[in-house]
Amino acid sequence: MSPREVRLPVAWGELAGLRRASPGRPRVIALHGWLDNAASFLPMLPHLPELDLLLLDLPGHGRSAHLPVGTEYGLTTHVSAVLDAADALGWERFALLGHSMGAAIASLVAVAGPSRVERLALIETLGPLSEAPGNTASRLQQAVAASRGRATGASLRVFPDLGLAVRARMQASQLDQANARLLVERGTRAVAGGYVWSSDPRLTRPAATRLAEPQVQALLAAIPCPVRFLGAEPAQSYFPEAVRDARLAVVPDAAVAVIAGSHHLHMDQPTTVASFFLDFLAG
Repeated sequence: MSPREVRLPVAWGELAGLRRASPGRPRVIALHGWLDNAASFLPMLPHLPELDLLLLDLPGHGRSAHLPVGTEYGLTTHVSAVLDAADALGWERFALLGHSMGAAIASLVAVAGPSRVERLALIETLGPLSEAPGNTASRLQQAVAASRGRATGASLRVFPDLGLAVRARMQASQLDQANARLLVERGTRAVAGGYVWSSDPRLTRPAATRLAEPQVQALLAAIPCPVRFLGAEPAQSYFPEAVRDARLAVVPDAAVAVIAGSHHLHMDQPTTVASFFLDFLAG
């Protein structure tokens, strides 16, 4: 069954997504990575039967609305958006499948809403990015400068055709052409002269704050549900093996696997990734 487009009302606008409804089956919300969109999970979809699925465009991504001017894309904003989407569907309990930033958000949703998340299936990230406390002041300065227009900026690049946008995405993400096109088709909008990225440019601004690593580990230690984690080898520079292993060690109930591959494992190896998670998500 092909997924259908859905629009979910929230206080500040609409969240968009792709919905494959299977009433009575285990409910799963899939959360994509930074500057990706719901199409990130389309390669896995045929390999995840027997699940009631929502592939969500996070705020400012894909076809979801951008946040109002003056509002920041912080972690709590994304956590609230996931819970808002579940509320709009009438889902009190559900599982989360997350990739990269989506996996970080999923980890926090499980802590913030412990009675609602049944299990976490995480790809390539566990918990949010952390930073040494010594960088706190400079990070705040950079974030405020960017939000007030004092940082270097540029107008949106216009691609005369989608093929050029696909090639740009391939270069940025090490994706093959077919997978890059999936993300580009959902992640662009038509303008005079061609296409531009539909994601909110504010998503590329530096965050005003980041947690220190002990804070992240304290949050992960509070995850009340089972976790299954799949990582790529070699590990990403932002999430090195030592950090990954230390974080997994504090999660109360975690199963782990690492396979050779790139950051977008779920797109490049959808059968393998789906087989790792299917029984777990099906409960």
